[in-house]
Amino acid sequence: MAQPHIGVLAVQGDVDEHRTALEKSGAVSSSVKTTADLARVDGLVIPGGESTTVIRLLERFALDDPIKDRVRAGMPLWGTCMGMIVAAHDVAGLDQKTLDLIDITVRRNAFGRQIDSAEIDLPIVALGAKPFPAIFIRAPWIERTGAGVETLASVDGHGVFVREGNVIASSFHPELTRDRRMHEYFVSLVRAH
Repeated sequence: MAQPHIGVLAVQGDVDEHRTALEKSGAVSSSVKTTADLARVDGLVIPGGESTTVIRLLERFALDDPIKDRVRAGMPLWGTCMGMIVAAHDVAGLDQKTLDLIDITVRRNAFGRQIDSAEIDLPIVALGAKPFPAIFIRAPWIERTGAGVETLASVDGHGVFVREGNVIASSFHPELTRDRRMHEYFVSLVRAH
């Protein structure tokens, strides 16, 4: 596959920023709002936003089960910030619905409030020697990982970038940086699929 077609879930969040980053990383991108949109893509990004709202919208638009079916059949998925919460197995301390696509337990707003937002130079071996400029905004962190989950980056002992098979999840917002390595990493996963 020379140029994979990657969708960005477009019900809330940094849709345009992810689409631009994906296109600069060698993919064709489109917004995903319907099951027909979903059927046309080779991979899907769930961007940041508000997780309880997005889960409700996925149910209302009948996208929750089709996304789960496609991902469980092998389609690569990347959840960033809120998208990590939506993709997670469960949310610590809350009875919150998720898509249960990666075996992690996340804690919402673990890095603090909006005022506590920060950029951290994050070592990520999978991306090379140069640290990645990770932007955390009311970000979650991972409190538990299942046996099949690989932690690719952590902060203070908590996972912030993980992979389980065809699903990756990151606590931070790579779409807000000029560094395209995270998007290139996902494009390579989709291309390999």
